[in-house]
Amino acid sequence: MTKKIDNPSPAPQGRAPAAAEAMGVQAQAHLPVWRASVRMLLVSVAGVVAAGLMASGITGCADLSGIAPQSSLRAAALPSVNALDAPTTVAAEWWREFGDETLNALVAQALQTSPNLKLAEARLARAQAVGEAAHSATLPQVNGQLDLARQRYTASGAVPPPLAGAVRSSGTVQLAASWELDFFGKHRAALDAALGNARAAQADAQAARVLLASQVARTYFQLVRLNEQTAVAERTLAQRQETLKLVRDRVDAGLDTRLELRQSEGALPEARLQIEMLHEQMALARNALQALTGEQNSTSALVPSVQAAIKYIALAPVIPADLMGRRADIAAARWRVEASSQDVVHAKTQFYPNVNLAAFAGFSSIGLGRLVDAGSQQWGVAPALRLPIFEAGRLRANLRGRTAELDAAVESYNAAVTDAVREVADQVASSQAIVRQQAQQQAAQDAAESAYDIAVQRYQAGLGNYLNVLTAESSVLAQRRLAVDLTARTLETQVALMRALGGGYAPEPGPKPSAALPAAL
Repeated sequence: MTKKIDNPSPAPQGRAPAAAEAMGVQAQAHLPVWRASVRMLLVSVAGVVAAGLMASGITGCADLSGIAPQSSLRAAALPSVNALDAPTTVAAEWWREFGDETLNALVAQALQTSPNLKLAEARLARAQAVGEAAHSATLPQVNGQLDLARQRYTASGAVPPPLAGAVRSSGTVQLAASWELDFFGKHRAALDAALGNARAAQADAQAARVLLASQVARTYFQLVRLNEQTAVAERTLAQRQETLKLVRDRVDAGLDTRLELRQSEGALPEARLQIEMLHEQMALARNALQALTGEQNSTSALVPSVQAAIKYIALAPVIPADLMGRRADIAAARWRVEASSQDVVHAKTQFYPNVNLAAFAGFSSIGLGRLVDAGSQQWGVAPALRLPIFEAGRLRANLRGRTAELDAAVESYNAAVTDAVREVADQVASSQAIVRQQAQQQAAQDAAESAYDIAVQRYQAGLGNYLNVLTAESSVLAQRRLAVDLTARTLETQVALMRALGGGYAPEPGPKPSAALPAAL
């Protein structure tokens, strides 16, 4: 008994004639399942054999001559390693070693809310997504298809009756699978490049964290310095007010002239001017902290600690040579070299054949009532091999570009290593020099304070003039400011040294970049 086709299904324009399609489907329906499976297996094996032949015989057609990287990785040695004063290790939260709770709170807030840090994390998420997409290309792909259509077949074309001029429905339900065999490592190279970029972005995120913490610490210590300088200026103002009272008493007693009185009065506006200038700088420092922490008005009422309450980070006499490798920016640069080298490998694989295996199975019919009948079955396999023969130099240009990018990545890494070594050497040299400067400054301040006391006593006794007092006072003020500045420089130099030594960066568990560029390059 034959089923009646009420609503023959549409074959979309461009599909093979429906009658021929129906005949082919019915003919295939009578093939045993085992014979169809064997046929599919044979076709697949033939595709693999063809790919093997191409891999052994056609790779010689790839013209890679004259294109090779020109740069090489250089390892910069640390200067005077045994003479450096630096910690053997850097804690992940090194700023806590200063023992300042206000600083700890500011850094914690910045790491939680900073837009710059969130930007680095977003870039990391994007790089990881690219890596996931590259990994998917190495695996088989399976797609489902469901097509339902209704159409009128032309009565003036190649469609035979009874479909000619009729309006029918058609449907297709099938699964299709494809797999590009990675004989030459194209997908693997793309995956390795994506993973290298993801690792670089991960190191960049850690570098941003270290940079943010160091910027907060340095800005906070600058605020501490300005607060100390303001205290010195206010103490100076109070001292000059007392001196003005003394001068007025001496003028009233006829012991001094109005010259000394005017000189003493002129010193007060100068002291107030210094205080106002320091207040301006403190406001700017607070604004900078607000920007770093990502919250407005968060530091308006901040009271910085006194310099004497802040601890110094303990330093060891020897720096390990491998400590330089713990810098996040250097790790990121090295991973970019790895990614660029894999990009070169990927560019080379573009010269070689692509081998694809594809298969599909499902149902297709004209008339939805017969869509799932046995006679509506359809399946097929389609191994394919594609080889570039003439592409007008496009592949060589792409390879040259990738090779140039590799050279740039290598030189960027070399520059990063060189700069890192210089930064460590600079901060260590500054730390050692500041210690010597502080010793000499303390001696100079003691002498200036003693000379000032003597000048005031002589002036009070009428044995000296007021000019001597002003001269001695200027020396005392200069030494007090210098003492505050040297202490601030010590703190800021230690912050810079912690950052130069990696800031406690520890790479995430996972593969490490190769020690040298791949041999394939």
